[in-house]
Amino acid sequence: MDADRGVAVSRTIIVAGAGIGGLTAALALAAKGFRIVVLERTERLDEVGAGLQLSPNASRILVDLGLQSRLQDCAVAPDAVTAINARSGRAIVRMPIGDVAARTGAPYWVVHRADLQAALAAQVAAHPSIELRLGCAVDDIAPHANGVTVSAGGAQEPGLALIGADGIWSAVRGLTFADTQPLFSGLIAWRGTLPAEAMPDGATLRGVQLWLGPEAHLVVYPISGGRRINLVAVVDGSWNQRGWSARGEPTEIIARFAHWDGAARALIGAVDAWTRWALFGMPDGGVWNRGPVTLLGDAAHGMLPFAAQGAGMAIEDAAVLADCLAASHGEGRGGSAAEVPATLQRYAALRRPRVKRVQQLARQNGVIYHLPGVAALARDVAMRALGPDRLLARQSWIYDWRR
Repeated sequence: MDADRGVAVSRTIIVAGAGIGGLTAALALAAKGFRIVVLERTERLDEVGAGLQLSPNASRILVDLGLQSRLQDCAVAPDAVTAINARSGRAIVRMPIGDVAARTGAPYWVVHRADLQAALAAQVAAHPSIELRLGCAVDDIAPHANGVTVSAGGAQEPGLALIGADGIWSAVRGLTFADTQPLFSGLIAWRGTLPAEAMPDGATLRGVQLWLGPEAHLVVYPISGGRRINLVAVVDGSWNQRGWSARGEPTEIIARFAHWDGAARALIGAVDAWTRWALFGMPDGGVWNRGPVTLLGDAAHGMLPFAAQGAGMAIEDAAVLADCLAASHGEGRGGSAAEVPATLQRYAALRRPRVKRVQQLARQNGVIYHLPGVAALARDVAMRALGPDRLLARQSWIYDWRR
């Protein structure tokens, strides 16, 4: 290897996966002076899924990376989250999210996944230190004294480290931690969207609705600059096929919500096409790194979506990982390849406790959301007694986080 090639490899970080976590990691690392190669197994970037929520802990990072101008026309800042009793249709409590944004100094956004990925991809394409390679699935990983060599798409790419940001069914994790696999939760999420003008009774939705019912819940909020409405309906079931976009039969999901309030049923009935995905999760605390290979986002700690922090935790991971690598291997630092494993262990140690706490919160929320009968009545009474300020304060440890 000639001297120039050696210098290039010593500054190269390989990222597997061009989803939200992988592209955020590429931008965060490039901002620290690294050269980034992103390997994406698909032939085109076509983010599946529908909406997601970005609370200030995550949106602040995106703003710092220069994404605000790219997101301002498609992201929506909801005015509140309203919990609603599914049987009666009455609001349990309304929590003003605008107050959270004002306190933290960063926006609370709801956004279509595809819009967020497109914004990240455009920012990546504009950065001279990032190379995105499509149709390059990771086939093999070979750690060595100078870092790691990744075999993908018929080529070999050497680098200082490899970041597996390739989702819940991560190929990088499979090659590195073969004995650790996601576990099925027994829950299935159905998702669909409808044009904003198709809202029942011509209503205008400005916030997030969280409908709570026995053994099911429904989340509804605007996306795509308010032009569409996102619905996610979560029910229990045994269907556990891998993937994010299996077709769902509308009559099935309509039947599951037949005993809910008419407004909820009207929303569900207004969706023409449903997809569904079985909810899997990783063990609490996640699995993180081995040698010069590390994981982030769902690959490391896939979690249930009931804290609205799946994307947020991946974005946080990316920022913290970039900080750690820059501290030891940034320009002028002189860190050697031999120090990379210790750096990645530090990243894992910083992230593991917080991620574990969020995983546990999401699982607890799922139980609370689906309470039946008398237990649901007690839940509603408790939420009203606590009131919006104290309910929001219980999540301030998430929203107020700064690295």
